[in-house]
This record gives sequence, structure tokens and C-alpha cells, in this order.
Amino acid sequence: MMIIRPLEASDSDALMQLAGKAGVGFTSLPADEQLIASKVAASQAAFTEPANLQQEQSYLFVLEDNTTGRVAGICGIESAVGYSSPWYNYRIGTLVHSSRELQVHNAFPTLYLSNDHTGCAEVCTLFLDPDYRHSKNGSLLSKSRFLFMAEFPGRFNHKVIAEMRGVSDERGQSPFWEGLGRHFFSIDFAEADRLTGLGKKQFIAELMPSHPLYINMLPEDARAAIGQVHEKTRPARKMLEDEGFRSQGYVDIFDAGPILETNVQDVRAIRESRYAKARINDQSNASRPMTCLISNTSLDNFRCVLADLDMSHPGQIDIDSDTAKALQVSDGEAIRAVPLFATPR
Repeated sequence: MMIIRPLEASDSDALMQLAGKAGVGFTSLPADEQLIASKVAASQAAFTEPANLQQEQSYLFVLEDNTTGRVAGICGIESAVGYSSPWYNYRIGTLVHSSRELQVHNAFPTLYLSNDHTGCAEVCTLFLDPDYRHSKNGSLLSKSRFLFMAEFPGRFNHKVIAEMRGVSDERGQSPFWEGLGRHFFSIDFAEADRLTGLGKKQFIAELMPSHPLYINMLPEDARAAIGQVHEKTRPARKMLEDEGFRSQGYVDIFDAGPILETNVQDVRAIRESRYAKARINDQSNASRPMTCLISNTSLDNFRCVLADLDMSHPGQIDIDSDTAKALQVSDGEAIRAVPLFATPR
């Protein structure tokens, strides 16, 4: 069985292995032992400290194969972004140039440097080992975060964003970076990516122009990359869009990947999740089983798994003993559940 649980100190080596597989462009999990150690410490503190919406608290979870003990993936939630260091992105806007005398009226798409998402919660750090990209493991890894947010709404601001990995080739080269960023930073995309992952973002404010940039003046391949995701990120984008996330015209300053956003309470899995009492029953013969996310209600001992459940009883859900063990719940304890996918209407 695959289990979502909070990150532990003993997971550091496994995170280094995952970081090595993630490659360039995955800034939230760089292959740096010191930074990973700091991320582990920050996550462990978040699960034990009181909620503070004026402070960045980082909740990291791993996907564990309980048959082997192998860590197969990682995902995270930031309670708020942009407080400890500025949160930069580009807002796509429009500038109009017109001349009544010449009867010319032109509207030009532009990029504005923005900090508009300061204070938003963020779902982040999503990476699944290629060996485990099957059996709905990606959906479990991504959407488990929403059950945690549903259970602890006071720990997150009302708007949540997701920064999508932008277009880059097999060598880690970003056409947007080559067409724009390199001219101002004079370093490779991979190096800028690495510095950002290490939390060294001051160079962005020092070197990036603050005035609007005309998209029409960029090379064609750089323009085409704006708002597009890396081919390996397409499933993650669709998954979030199915949950209610949408692009509102913001993109990453390095690779121009889209920033998706929504209100926390509008996320489908949060809005439709519900409490029930667990009834441990290994002889369950559910009449209408559906694949569901199911979690306990613990903060620092949070657990979430996938299970085929009968959700037709409003106050009770039958689970087998293996699921109860994975969730670390006893008969009669409260659990939270939601169908893994939206019910067709």
C-alpha cells in the first residue's frame, strides 16, 4: 500500500535520490544536502508550531511504499509565500499605443515584474519517482495535500497557487531564459535555477528590469514558451485544473511556466471532502465502491491513502484492517474522505 505521511529526518537520503532524478527546472528540491537538511528541519517545525499566517510554514510529505519502505515521491504546501524573501513572477498585461493623427491603434502584450502573490498559500515540491508513475500514485501524491488543507484551514491563507515547471529541452535549456533572462543575468538557466532553489533570490531584484517588457520583441521560441508547461508536467497541470485551478495571466520569471491559482475553499477535493466514523470491516461488500482519498485527522501524524469505499452512508465509512493500520485509526475514530475524481454530472 502507498501511504502519504509527513517528512521525517531519516528521509534525507531518499530526497537526495529524488532530487537527482528531478533534474534542472525543479527548483523546490535541488540536489544539495545542506538545503535538504534545512527543508526537513523547517517541515518538522511546521507540524509542531502554532499556525502563523504572517510567517512561512513549510509542510512536506512523502509517498512511502509500505511493502518496501521506499520513498517514492514528495509533495508540499507552503502556508504563505513572499514573506522571508520576495516572491517574483511576471504578470502578462497590455500596453496600447495609438495615434489619432495616423489612425494607428496597437495593443502589445507585455510582461510586468510582480509580487502580487505575496501571502498566498502554495502547493509545491511535487515529484514522483518514474518507477511509481502508475496505479493513481500521482493523483494520491498531489491531491492528498487538499485533505490536509481541508482538515487544517486555519494554517493556510484563502488563496492557493501552484507554480508549474516551464518548457525546457533534454539538456535543461529554457527557450524563454535564452530569449530574455540570459541578457540580464549573464548566467545559464541551470545556474539561475540552482541559486533560486538555494534561496538566493536577491540577484533577481538587482538585475531584472522593473519596467514592462514587450513580448513581441522576444524570439519566437521564447514567445511560444510563455504559459506552457514542461511535457512531464502536463499531467500535474491537468490534475490541478480538474480540481479548479486556473491560470490568471502570471508566469515564472525564469522559464515562463504558468502560475495556477484558486481560492482554497473552491478546490474540489477540499469542498467535497467530509467526515465520517471509521468502521473496520474486512467483510465489507460495498454496493457502490469508488476510489477515494481517505485520511486521518492528525496534524503531526497525518496519513492519507487510496481506498475503494462506499460513500453512500453519510456518517460511517467501512474500511478494512489494512487501511485502518495504514491510517493509524481505530474503530469509531473520525476520518476524512473524498472521491479521488470529480463525480460526472
